[in-house]
Amino acid sequence: MTNTQNPINRKYDLEERTAKFGEDIIDFARNIPKNEITKPIVTQLIKCGTSIRANYCEADDAESGKDFRHKIGICKKEARETKHFLRMAAKAVPEMKAKARELWQEAKELNLIFNKIYRSCKRKQRKLT
Repeated sequence: MTNTQNPINRKYDLEERTAKFGEDIIDFARNIPKNEITKPIVTQLIKCGTSIRANYCEADDAESGKDFRHKIGICKKEARETKHFLRMAAKAVPEMKAKARELWQEAKELNLIFNKIYRSCKRKQRKLT
């Protein structure tokens, strides 16, 4: 069994975890009934929820420590923004509140992970100067 096949290891593989989260956001958004209130929420939710992995991949390929920290900072901001739009989606479509809450929890965990990485980079950078 490879690392990504093992469900325990997959939870700690940020590349896979953020990809899965983006896919879950897309699936969730597909089920939201479209109207004048939900359309902008869905658009923003898809943008921020799927960009977490894209920015994580950018961080993984960073050209410097400063570039890495910047990209991780974007990851944490996008995760936080995703939490906001999930809350708005739950308000706009109350029958989807349970699934929104589940996704909100994952966005929160991702935000905390990226916050920790960001703070760690900041401390390392201070030690080097």
